[in-house]
Amino acid sequence: MNGVRHFLLALQFFTRIPVTGRLAQWVGYSPAMLRASAAHFPAVGWVVGLIGALALAGGLALWPPMVAAVLCTVVTVLVTGAFHEDGLADVVDGLGGSASRERALEIMKDSRIGAFGAIALVLALGLKFALLATLAGQGALTACAVVLAAHVLSRLAPLAVMRAAPYVGGEGGKAKPLADAVSGASVGIAVLWSLPAAALLCVVGGLNGAAALVAAALVALFMVRLLRRRLGGFTGDGLGATQQLGELAIYLALAARL
Repeated sequence: MNGVRHFLLALQFFTRIPVTGRLAQWVGYSPAMLRASAAHFPAVGWVVGLIGALALAGGLALWPPMVAAVLCTVVTVLVTGAFHEDGLADVVDGLGGSASRERALEIMKDSRIGAFGAIALVLALGLKFALLATLAGQGALTACAVVLAAHVLSRLAPLAVMRAAPYVGGEGGKAKPLADAVSGASVGIAVLWSLPAAALLCVVGGLNGAAALVAAALVALFMVRLLRRRLGGFTGDGLGATQQLGELAIYLALAARL
């Protein structure tokens, strides 16, 4: 039953899906539990991805692919509270705004969005709309399967960052309760959650699906190197940015003409 509690805690932490009342009391909370919930990040992706896939399918039944792509993105942003998009904007603001580690971290803690972050969000969302619309042109079933798998696998990538880099976000950071090293057992559970999504991508995408897995792994490696070099480690914003870039990388690989 601890696994169920950890999953529900991850769902509560990373989405706006309500886990309240008696259910919340049963789940409970402690920093140790939240660290253990990291094993279920990809499981949260199954929930968010399923909701996004259903929104995409419903949109494609009524409107052109671009409209359906926007609706799918709107729904997933509402479900997650733009948690990861906010991380992407903050990371780009911080790294783009200063070469100094200390100043970059200070910028990332500022709740206001700067020019670099705003531009990054516009470009990332615009690219996501275009890619989802392109994938929808390959068939509604394929596009929905890709959305589902991408949300799962892109939530495995932040675990690689947490495993390979120290936490540098400070005491008040979003990821402070997750700051202690992620255990190998947690990574193993997360991989098990992700294997069906990886198989799904390979089935619906063939060579492109395999390329998508490589692309997601390369994003994780890139973010580990970037965050270690520029900041000395990861922050909560860095994890959100990793998820967003991983998701985009999967869509890019699936939409490529290989």
